[in-house]
Amino acid sequence: MRKTGSILAAFLASTGSAYAQNDRVQRGPVPDWVVPAELMAVPENASGLVFVRRNDTLVRLDEQGQSNFLSYRVKILHPNALQLGNLAISWNPAGGSATVHVVRVHRDGATIEALDNAQFEILRREDQLEAASLTGILTATMRIPDLRVGDEVEVAMTIRSKDPTLGTSEAGMLLLSPTPAPGRFRLGLNWADGHEPTLRLSPDVASLARRDSRAVTLHFDNPPPATAPNDAPIRHRLQRMIEFSDFPDWAAVSRLFAPLYATAATLSANSPLREEVRRIAAAHASPLDRASAALRLVQQDVRYVYVGVNGGNFLPATADETWQRRYGDCKGKTALLLALLNGLGIEAEAVAVNNQGADDGLDERLPTPGAFDHVLVRARIGGNVYWLDGTLPPVATPSGEPVLPYNWVLPVTAPGSSIENLPWRPARIPEEVSLYEIDARAGFDQPARIVTTTITRGITGLQQHMQFSALTPAQLLTGLRQQMVGTSGGFQTVEDARWRYDARARASVLTITGTRAVDWTDGSFGSKYITLPGGGFNPPERRVRPADQDQNVPYYTQPSFTCHATTVRLPESTQPANWSYNDGFDTRIFGRNYYRAFDLRDGAIRMVRGSRVEQPEIDAATVQRDNARIPSFDNSMAQVTYRPSRSLSPSGRQRVPATYEIDWTGDAVPCLAAAAGG
Repeated sequence: MRKTGSILAAFLASTGSAYAQNDRVQRGPVPDWVVPAELMAVPENASGLVFVRRNDTLVRLDEQGQSNFLSYRVKILHPNALQLGNLAISWNPAGGSATVHVVRVHRDGATIEALDNAQFEILRREDQLEAASLTGILTATMRIPDLRVGDEVEVAMTIRSKDPTLGTSEAGMLLLSPTPAPGRFRLGLNWADGHEPTLRLSPDVASLARRDSRAVTLHFDNPPPATAPNDAPIRHRLQRMIEFSDFPDWAAVSRLFAPLYATAATLSANSPLREEVRRIAAAHASPLDRASAALRLVQQDVRYVYVGVNGGNFLPATADETWQRRYGDCKGKTALLLALLNGLGIEAEAVAVNNQGADDGLDERLPTPGAFDHVLVRARIGGNVYWLDGTLPPVATPSGEPVLPYNWVLPVTAPGSSIENLPWRPARIPEEVSLYEIDARAGFDQPARIVTTTITRGITGLQQHMQFSALTPAQLLTGLRQQMVGTSGGFQTVEDARWRYDARARASVLTITGTRAVDWTDGSFGSKYITLPGGGFNPPERRVRPADQDQNVPYYTQPSFTCHATTVRLPESTQPANWSYNDGFDTRIFGRNYYRAFDLRDGAIRMVRGSRVEQPEIDAATVQRDNARIPSFDNSMAQVTYRPSRSLSPSGRQRVPATYEIDWTGDAVPCLAAAAGG
């Protein structure tokens, strides 16, 4: 599910239903609804790459859909700007057309019609085949000949689009670049009678807009850079924007898609999928096991290919069609999965989501289908909610939470549903656990046996599954040996490498065993010490904003939860009383918990260090307070010291398990003070 809106200097059109005669760049006059802005005089001291004498980005809504008009006249001031002579237009011929009005070069008072000596050429029909994407979008290019510094390039074009799935409804936005070149810019939206949309302007330009009964326009002369507040949540970064939508609410978007998925999930009378339903039902007794089997079938037996041609941007392929061709995108896989679950008597619905993390503040935006780029399934089984994504690897079984952390989702239902907020909670289990075991029992002067294990969850763990599951054990071992032996701080030998995906823990687990010399540092009176890997924290940076930015906007931290555990099995020639380590800590600053603890028992020093974001957004007052706390932040490295001349009593001891004592893929790993009992 993909949708490109009307954004400044972007010419991608929506998909449609038929190619017609729109697979070539057409020539034609400027539309009669366009009144070009006046040219701005080039100042004598103009500098930089270019000076923009005029840049019009206008959108027209009428009974034929949406027209995106772009016109600019730019003076080239620097050789690096000659690339402006390489023109490119992208559009989808199934839903619209590309028309070029003007391509001219102005030089020393003369006008050169560039289209007299060059034409647009279609390079290829698909530009993302390597990414398993069939968009239907065409790209045409043209190189303006004999372009020189000092010339003025004038271009005007219109891209028409109409998505048949959306019917008569349109939605999108116009944005001015955050760092435009000097010159004159205009953003505008106008409409024919009966096609006036709901409008929303970002607060920074609401008072600057010029409105009449059929248009809204923003004018900018030499606009300054629009810098979003530092470290602000995404919803505070949208500036100089016009939103428009024909949808009265999010429920209308939901209702629009509901019959499409209902139809696509309806099996034909002789569909081979009916036999698949019977096979799954016979092999599995419980509804959850049946749902898992249906999901695995969709994930494993239908490869992913995005299909946006012939109206496929929003329109799902039918379950039968997807099964017959054995490929499909998120829409087709969702329809297929819904068909199987319906046949198994399991309640389920399609849910539209945003996989790019751009759904923050969606409740403050106008309703638009373009807010979502993915669709998956939500099922209700035994009174519990499960999320099922047919585009993920087959180890991604039904789960109580989506793999990606969505803020807002849109259930696709016949009555129409509004967007739902999925409340954020601190992660219960680390997304990544790094275990490091140093077996130095043979002595200070002998290589130590090293065992490292990384436990990776979430989308990164699934990506590792796709990478490592395709390798034989010998290929994995050979590749890791080449990567890790002989590198700075790496292994002297890699004896073994094992990878598995733990379905229960939903984690990729990679364990490497080898040897390396331990970097013991000699101290006075026969003492030695080492710094444990993964044991310290860099102090957080001050969080400040320039004076011209909004100081009251909250500060944002990307949620994460990581854990490092290191165990040193001490040389057998030493006594535990001769060993010590520096302090542990449990600190919260800028919404993040920093934790470290040590333990010494059974001939081994154990260290665990955890970091978890517990509050992704923090207010300005908290930031100011925590800025003052940075100098007292404990950024000490995790140091282990051997002093044979005296007995030591380590302080700050807590019970910490060794890397080999517990199952670190479990739900209760002691990576924070509460879990460790501290």
